[in-house]
Amino acid sequence: MQDRQARAADLLRAAGVLPVITVRTLDEARAIADALLEGGLNTLELTLRTPVAIDALAMLKRERAGIVIGAGTVLDAGHIRASIDAGADFLVTPGTTPTLAAALAEADVPVVPGGATPTEFLALRDHGFRNCKLFPASAVGGLAMLKGLAGPLQDLRFCPTGGISEANAADFLSQPNVLCIGGSWMLDKAWIEAGDWARVRASAAGAAKIVAGVRNA
Repeated sequence: MQDRQARAADLLRAAGVLPVITVRTLDEARAIADALLEGGLNTLELTLRTPVAIDALAMLKRERAGIVIGAGTVLDAGHIRASIDAGADFLVTPGTTPTLAAALAEADVPVVPGGATPTEFLALRDHGFRNCKLFPASAVGGLAMLKGLAGPLQDLRFCPTGGISEANAADFLSQPNVLCIGGSWMLDKAWIEAGDWARVRASAAGAAKIVAGVRNA
């Protein structure tokens, strides 16, 4: 567990921004991934919210060298097995029941379990997790919540997701207990539906620039 948590921390820190994507077709998955990669974001969270998600994950791992893909919206042991079999580099959950936490603790890939309250994070800590997803970040307090967690839970690091935009991304990423931020602002629904991959690519490049600006400050 300690080694896998160290790998999770390294992965999140290297990513800086984790685009959260939901795909409807394999062709859409290719186009989105290519736009993100060309914009400088090589690590993404592909949510298991559509019937093609697992196939898309496996396809991108086969076809796109250098891409790092996490399976998101992992809800149960079946999702864990299917994601790992498809080649997922890491797993992300929106929340974590005791049963799911136990299954994640046995997974042989880095995991980023989700939580929303101090009690939930304490429970995750008891399972050995040190890198967690704060979700839905803005709805549960955003920056104030992260600052509040920093005192009593000094050994935990977070990837806040939910309500993060280009406008506040740097503020979240600047928090000492934040390794990475998750978001989908670079994947505007209108751009996706119009196939405007240049806009996606430009927004991804902007997100990469935000990370570089915070890290180099």
